[in-house]
Amino acid sequence: MADNRSSSSGLLFSVVLFLRLFHDANGDVSYSISEEMKAGSVIGNIAKDLGLNVGKLSTRKARIDSELNRKRYCDIKLNTGDLIIAERIDREALCGEKASCILKSELILEAPLESHRIILQIQDINDNSPIFTKDKIRIEINELAVKGSRFRVLEAHDLDIGQNAVQSYELQANSYLELKTQSKLDGDKLAELVLVKELDREEQRELKLMLTALDGGSPKRTGTATVHVIVLDANDNPPVFNQVVYKAVLPENATPNTVVVKVAATDTDEGLNGEVIYEISRISETGKRAFSLNQTSGEIHVIGSLDFEEESVYELRIDAKDRYGLSSDAKVIIELSDVNDNPPEISLKSFVNPIAENVSPGTEVGIINVQDRDSEKNGQVRCSIQQNVPFKLLPSIKNYYSLVTTGQLDRELVSDYNITITATDEGSPPLSSSKTVQLSVADINDNPPVFEEQSYSAYVSENNKPGSTLCSVTARDPDWRQNGTVIYSLLPGEVNGASVSSYLSVNGDTGVIHAVRSFDYEQFRSFKVHMMARDNGSPPLSSNVTVSVFISDVNDNSPQILYPAPEGSSFMTELVPKAAHGGSLVSKVIAVDADSGQNAWLSYQIVKATDPGLFSIDLHSGEIRTQRDISESDSMKQNLIVAVKDNGQPSLSATCAMYLLISDNLAEVPELKDISYDEKNSKLTSYLIIALVSVSTFFLTFIIIILGVRFCRRRKPRLLFDGAVAIPGAYLPPNYADVDGTGTLRSTYNYDAYLTTGSRTSDFKFVSSYNDNTLPADQTLKKSPTEFAEIFCRPDESPEVGKTILCIIFFSYMCLKLLRC
Repeated sequence: MADNRSSSSGLLFSVVLFLRLFHDANGDVSYSISEEMKAGSVIGNIAKDLGLNVGKLSTRKARIDSELNRKRYCDIKLNTGDLIIAERIDREALCGEKASCILKSELILEAPLESHRIILQIQDINDNSPIFTKDKIRIEINELAVKGSRFRVLEAHDLDIGQNAVQSYELQANSYLELKTQSKLDGDKLAELVLVKELDREEQRELKLMLTALDGGSPKRTGTATVHVIVLDANDNPPVFNQVVYKAVLPENATPNTVVVKVAATDTDEGLNGEVIYEISRISETGKRAFSLNQTSGEIHVIGSLDFEEESVYELRIDAKDRYGLSSDAKVIIELSDVNDNPPEISLKSFVNPIAENVSPGTEVGIINVQDRDSEKNGQVRCSIQQNVPFKLLPSIKNYYSLVTTGQLDRELVSDYNITITATDEGSPPLSSSKTVQLSVADINDNPPVFEEQSYSAYVSENNKPGSTLCSVTARDPDWRQNGTVIYSLLPGEVNGASVSSYLSVNGDTGVIHAVRSFDYEQFRSFKVHMMARDNGSPPLSSNVTVSVFISDVNDNSPQILYPAPEGSSFMTELVPKAAHGGSLVSKVIAVDADSGQNAWLSYQIVKATDPGLFSIDLHSGEIRTQRDISESDSMKQNLIVAVKDNGQPSLSATCAMYLLISDNLAEVPELKDISYDEKNSKLTSYLIIALVSVSTFFLTFIIIILGVRFCRRRKPRLLFDGAVAIPGAYLPPNYADVDGTGTLRSTYNYDAYLTTGSRTSDFKFVSSYNDNTLPADQTLKKSPTEFAEIFCRPDESPEVGKTILCIIFFSYMCLKLLRC
């Protein structure tokens, strides 16, 4: 409705219609306008109509006041004197259904005070559609109503007045009703339905017609409602049976409450007019004792015993009546038939229970006898059992059958059989009876235990506690009782040369495997054992399975430092040239870890140094390099403490001491002997001692001792010889691998050793590499035998002593070279 209102008002906004009605001596002015005018629309020039000076409207404070402080619907434009719409005017909201709608306001001017009454006559526009109070109008008409009968319908209401109100009605075209419209005294339109054709409820129960109300506006507006006409029933139809004669055949052994036949009559009327009841109007005395009729459903039931030999046919007369006396009747004929009313009887004469599962096919289990008291075909019997059992019936003498096996029995598949024996006679319809016998199968030990898995794997961390559980094995034996009782045991065998029982034990009842001892991952990482599962049958059956035990590593080995040698062995010192630049390789810490995985990942760190800013160590390789160029102010003796940590949880570590001498020549190191003693006189490695002893003879040893004593009395010794020292492969742990970044030594490094004369167990050492940052070969401290001779032979010494020492040094040097090769 709001949409129709806005569309109608939109058309009126473009045209402003006003009519000046009168202008009396009192200064009143009246205008006639249409409702729904747009705000700002001009009603008229009130200044001109009242003869006022437009230029003085502003100075005289002209304004519009509404009566009784009502909403102000109009206003004045001071610059032009026009009276305009201040707010949308809805006539229906202001005046409802009144024929006349008037708004009163006053024009007030000051200096001098002056007032003029303004009367606005609001004209109606067609902005409302007709509306029915109900969307569905229900009218009930009896089917016996005569033509010309009138039925009033609800009126439609329109908020508009006059010509814009409801003017006419229209009804959807149909064959039974037409619409008549009349005018009431108050001018409203009254609509009535007039019956033009008689109704028949059995033909059409209801009508649904569309009723339309139209107003007189332009354009016309409409409202609709549905007229639902209900046709009321009248008792104008008798009940009618769906059959004239009903026939039924009933067996003589029919039980009480058996439905013989059901009669049915229908009445096309409705309600009480269509309700049908049934009555027996004629029946024999024997029939009264045998049958009864349900008055509402029409069902005929058996209420007594029937005998074909006494009476084979019954005839009944049935009446159908409605509630108001209209009726009809039908005939019912019931015939009895002779039936096979004696089922066969089954008896079990002998039966073997239980039966062993290993009996051969064809073994007799029982003897069955079948009898039927009926005669002729009704007494002839067929006997059978179900098809899903390994048994069958074999006919024997008259009415006897043998129950025998047809296949191999397996108690593990089926332990009990419910054998249903069915006997059926040849009657029509045939009667049958059944008997179920239960047969149990006795168990024999014919199934070995079977493990649930083809193989088992157990995972245990090293250093486990003896007695800890590793895993559990399970074997199933489908046999029964002691034949299915499983016992677990370990099969004899060896693990690393020892009996398997010294490593593992198994619970014979549960199959839970326990560790007998604590395992060491570094000794062996996995092993296999064989388990046996045996039942308690006679004879016992068994099966085997392999159990693989995998030992996982834990961090239980600290890093082992191969170079430099730990304290207590030979004293190792690296020489660093004075001209070494920043980034030069001076040495390398070599360490390994007997653990594996991340437990063997090593990292290196300098924890203490004479000059912390001079040297650095690579976190992963252990290479020691200079951080800057060597300067004259740097101390000649540099001591480093290096910590090596693994990556285990918790982490284990080891430390070593690295001794560095900044010098270009061994001759520049007069306090070498003191250094060696200051550092606790590290012992010479065992393999150098063995090598020197093996290649030296008793004679040379005696000469060396004598000359050494004489030499020590004259002056402090300098350097003795140079040679190459290699780390023997046998010194490495068994699981050592040559891998970059793990702390082990790569093959691209060479090491040269220098021994002092002051200590037989001390040596100097520095590392050389094929890396670009490694010191050049010409900056190393290797010396030839002649150079060593010049160092040790001085003018104040006898030539014989010098020559002897030089020979000894040369001989030892050649021995070490041979060993190194």
